[in-house]
Amino acid sequence: MISKATQFVVPLVNRPGTLARLCSVLGDAQVNIIGVFVPEARGTAQAARVMVVDVAAARVALRKAKIRFSEEEVLDVELDNRPGAFGEFARKLAEKKVNITHAYATTSPFARARVVVAVSDIRKALAALKQKNIWNQSPSK
Repeated sequence: MISKATQFVVPLVNRPGTLARLCSVLGDAQVNIIGVFVPEARGTAQAARVMVVDVAAARVALRKAKIRFSEEEVLDVELDNRPGAFGEFARKLAEKKVNITHAYATTSPFARARVVVAVSDIRKALAALKQKNIWNQSPSK
């Protein structure tokens, strides 16, 4: 399954407690976080990327807490949990000259892999993936 999703980009000061505050504000508002990416900090600042179930409620909670944020559209992708699945996915985008700007993923041994992917052109990416029929991949034999 592949769909568009919204994730929040939240600038954070690189010090103990800033990520805890962000996650607590969302949790206190009953907003469930389904994806989070916080890269290694460079200097005193970094940006967290957070995907949630209820985007509207998250906006309200972040504004109320006076936490600055922006939003970006990403692909929310479920892939087979097998060696090479993400490589095949990335290759399909590369063939259509769509750049992956960042991605993060999680899985468990008994579930499909879930990947959040930011791309240079989301419309072009969706068209390429639909054309290549990767919507419901099955394991290669």
